[in-house]
Amino acid sequence: MNPFRRLAKSQSSRLRDDHLQAAWQAVSLLLDYPSEESVGRHPLIRRAIAPLPDAVRMPLTSFLDHVASQPLQAVQREYVETFDHTRKCCLYLTYFTFGDTRRRGVALVQFKQAFQKSGVELSADELPDHLGVVLEFGATADREAAWKLLGDYRAGIEMLQVALDDRTSPWSAVIEALRATLPELDGDGLTAVARLIEAGPPQEEVGLDGYALDPRLTENPAERHPNPSGALAPVSPPTTRVTESVSLGSTIRVGAPS
Repeated sequence: MNPFRRLAKSQSSRLRDDHLQAAWQAVSLLLDYPSEESVGRHPLIRRAIAPLPDAVRMPLTSFLDHVASQPLQAVQREYVETFDHTRKCCLYLTYFTFGDTRRRGVALVQFKQAFQKSGVELSADELPDHLGVVLEFGATADREAAWKLLGDYRAGIEMLQVALDDRTSPWSAVIEALRATLPELDGDGLTAVARLIEAGPPQEEVGLDGYALDPRLTENPAERHPNPSGALAPVSPPTTRVTESVSLGSTIRVGAPS
């Protein structure tokens, strides 16, 4: 049995529901590519996280302070170098367990089905296992379904934390805040994480035909756009939000692009 699934079923969040919602959506927003628009929301995020427990609020505040102290172009460059050029810092939860194998295609279908069961449809080019997408899904649509997905793939979150710590990345604080909302790992969970870190994501020689289970579950194309410095930067998901209008507490409303 998946030790993370058992853990998620046996323990509840360390936060009350409204705090969990605010924390998850704050983390989701802070995992977005840092554009002028997203950075413009940071004052609202600060107000939304102010009531949260120290273990969640302080790491998020530290990250916000870091971004505020840097030129936006530097933050954008660091984001790309961290999440788009480093496989160990992958934001897709199923990658850590299945790598680029056919089994990952099956897992992606299961994520997609969980979203659909809750009445949520993603855009055609959105992969449903992106951590930011799952967290917003939990914050705005179905907390229990998202809790199960996070529990099933908790190892990916733990491995992401290790990889970001190794890089002394500012986004390490964002994942630290997320982990403070989740149950503490027990011995079996820690052992499973250690094994995955040692082995790394599995490889498959025959490719990724498993994605053919659903033609929309394809890897996002290497879509790129010029940033203010003239360099090319990828558009990293979530590029759209999972609902037409979502709120973070009573302070932030984010609409999907028209």
